[in-house]
Amino acid sequence: MSILLSSAERLRQQIAFITEVDKLKEIFRQTILTQSRRAENSAEHSWHFALMIIVLAEHSNHQPLDVLRILKMVLIHDLVEIDAGDTFAYDTKNMADQHARESVAATRIFGLLPADQAREFRALWDEFEERATPEARFATACDRFHPMLLNCLTQGHAWQRHGVTHDRVLARNAHVADGSTTIWEYAVKMIDDAVGAGHLAPKPEANP
Repeated sequence: MSILLSSAERLRQQIAFITEVDKLKEIFRQTILTQSRRAENSAEHSWHFALMIIVLAEHSNHQPLDVLRILKMVLIHDLVEIDAGDTFAYDTKNMADQHARESVAATRIFGLLPADQAREFRALWDEFEERATPEARFATACDRFHPMLLNCLTQGHAWQRHGVTHDRVLARNAHVADGSTTIWEYAVKMIDDAVGAGHLAPKPEANP
């Protein structure tokens, strides 16, 4: 049973949501910025990620794309980190329950909105997570490409800090190809160049 809100109450709920999500600016990632070399926050990632979608959409495996829907996904996808924190891409321990933690966060944070918007945002968040649509697959491609690019531009800062190797980067980010083979081919060369420059460790040799 839906409850019809007054316009004043609807606005109150929307402002409450907007106020809450300002907290995303306080969630810091493992990647660093190319100039100041401080840690990137998740709101900055979302902005850069959204811009990538607009600029690189022509390289999606699927055409045409609903770019506006992808932008909505991008701008809300990481809001769950307000509660769940940023899970580093190579932290296998915390990745084990990442989706469960983030799903609980999505319920709370999107639940601040009026019911119709809460349903829309949750559906978009779930679509991104499931990667079942061309839009979600391209969003994932750009989401995975972004930290790789920043790592390559900062001499492999996060990779070196956490002992990440070439094979792990390839395995973690292979989903890029599902959204854009063109971007994945570029990423593979970029990663190989990082190894050649000494910014990313090669795959460890197997013990004899």
